[in-house]
Amino acid sequence: MARPKYKRILLKLSGEALAGPAPYGIHPPTLRDIATQVKNVADMGVEMAIVVGGGNIWRGIQGQAQGMDRATADYAGMLATVINALALQDILEQAGLVIRTQTAIEIHAVAEPYIRRRAIHHLEEGRVVIFAAGTGNPYMTTDTAAALRAIEIGAEVLLMAKNKVDGVYDSNPLKNPDAKKFDRLSYLDAINRRLEVMDSTALSLCMENKLPIIVFALSTPRGLERVMCEEAMGTLVTA
Repeated sequence: MARPKYKRILLKLSGEALAGPAPYGIHPPTLRDIATQVKNVADMGVEMAIVVGGGNIWRGIQGQAQGMDRATADYAGMLATVINALALQDILEQAGLVIRTQTAIEIHAVAEPYIRRRAIHHLEEGRVVIFAAGTGNPYMTTDTAAALRAIEIGAEVLLMAKNKVDGVYDSNPLKNPDAKKFDRLSYLDAINRRLEVMDSTALSLCMENKLPIIVFALSTPRGLERVMCEEAMGTLVTA
């Protein structure tokens, strides 16, 4: 394997990525594969942070659709991300990594509160840091949390790991077999075309701070390792 292109990265894992082929919940074989990929990249000397979503357990917007107060539903979603973070923390520790989980809402019994300088110190010490509970605010997605944390910790790239697609397409490739994949996109193209890279708030944040985004398939064999070393993987979104 070639030398990694980046020294410090942030990996965004959706809740659906943890579910693997299952419709919801956590799929243990998928979780073990993620742990192996993360361990291999960490062993390259890459400083790595991870933001995890919660859509495999709970989605705030679905709770709102059923009559639940939106803010309350979003807080429930933040707790779902903490469940995923603890599962990920456990499997990564079993793989031999030193992990620190930080949450945007304080849950002292299971994780540290998010403190930017402490997170950076953990990274410098070779620990993998998991950020859970989004930004700690309702109406904000974990995509926005990923963009925000990546910028705060000085990550060189934001890696968006997808469950069933290997990049950004002009339409849904799961529904349209003729969908065209983009190898490279500008931020403005992604925003103007309303492509499903991430939500517009997160994308605008990346654009304003010139943070490149790589969208790739987590299910690709050694996908995370390859995207660290091969520019041709997935879709690059940049200026």
